[in-house]
Amino acid sequence: MSAPRPALGLLLAAALAVVARLTLTPSGTGYAVASPVQELHWYADGLSSPATVVQLLGNLLLLAVPAFAAVRLWPRLGRPVPLVAVALAAGVAIELAQYVLPLGRVVSPLDALLNAAGAVAAGALAAQRRRTGPASIRVRNRT
Repeated sequence: MSAPRPALGLLLAAALAVVARLTLTPSGTGYAVASPVQELHWYADGLSSPATVVQLLGNLLLLAVPAFAAVRLWPRLGRPVPLVAVALAAGVAIELAQYVLPLGRVVSPLDALLNAAGAVAAGALAAQRRRTGPASIRVRNRT
């Protein structure tokens, strides 16, 4: 059984509001641009640090719920090309907003890619779930 469209619409709106709150809340003035190479080293060197893991997972999960809800609402969005295009556009839009608005945030191309990767994974899961339905458990009778 799938969620009704109004519930998915509310989920999408709420998830986007959370994304906006998390990404567009001021944390100073101006902006800083992060070097993707330095960030990759930071992630690779810091995977034993809880702070690094939280940052990595946060970036991967940021757009997961909106992507899942959007694909359930608009199934054509679950195709690979539109899904990747919209996911990348959303990740880049967040970073562009952080660049243009004086929020004191770090603008990161790597964050945009991580956001998009999580969105693509969640969107693909939603598309797969839509095609196959909820997972069912088979119980085999062994005699």
